[in-house]
Amino acid sequence: MKSILKIKTFQKTCLACIFIALNLSVEAVAAKDWAFDVYLDKSKMGQHTFTLNDANELTSIAKFNVKVLFIEAYKYDHKAVEKWQNNCLNTLTAHSVENKTITDVSGKLMDGNFVVENGKTTQKLPACSMTFAYWNPKILEQTKLLNPQNAEWLDTKITKIGVESIEVKGKKTEATHYKLDGSLEGKPKLKIDLWYTANTQDWVALKSMTPEGYTVSYKLK
Repeated sequence: MKSILKIKTFQKTCLACIFIALNLSVEAVAAKDWAFDVYLDKSKMGQHTFTLNDANELTSIAKFNVKVLFIEAYKYDHKAVEKWQNNCLNTLTAHSVENKTITDVSGKLMDGNFVVENGKTTQKLPACSMTFAYWNPKILEQTKLLNPQNAEWLDTKITKIGVESIEVKGKKTEATHYKLDGSLEGKPKLKIDLWYTANTQDWVALKSMTPEGYTVSYKLK
């Protein structure tokens, strides 16, 4: 019973912490795929994959399933399709199903603003806006980032921790550790740890601690 109650609390807060539709925002790159296994503490709960085509259009697909005593306690399906140009978001469509709650977010560049809506509100953001494009080092310079899962325009603070040795695909890798804190109107919304390879600044890992004490981590397959 205690485990089930913790899962119910987790499902209300965890997605706001890290399940942010990740986006690529580099100007001229070859098509590429990323595949992450996603863990809740030490238990695998799903995967998150990203596919970038030659036109800088990224498709992000996440599927998570948490069971307690063989009973499905939490289910999450997410898909986002995003178009980038010159490190700026050009269009966005995102569809999420969290248990039975459906959220749709869309956005596009219009008349000098990036206009984003979530079915309840419409916001006009700067023309060159970024989401949480973890693999683009440009996000480490941003003070505002868009959460495309719910269209929140968050204040962000990035802190460089230092170079560490972590395991990536079974190999020890020198990586630079950063902390990302996000807030909305002064209220903390997320805390994320990020790691990039020390030499090439390739994004290789993510970890977040939820308010309930769960650790959610992304590990490259």
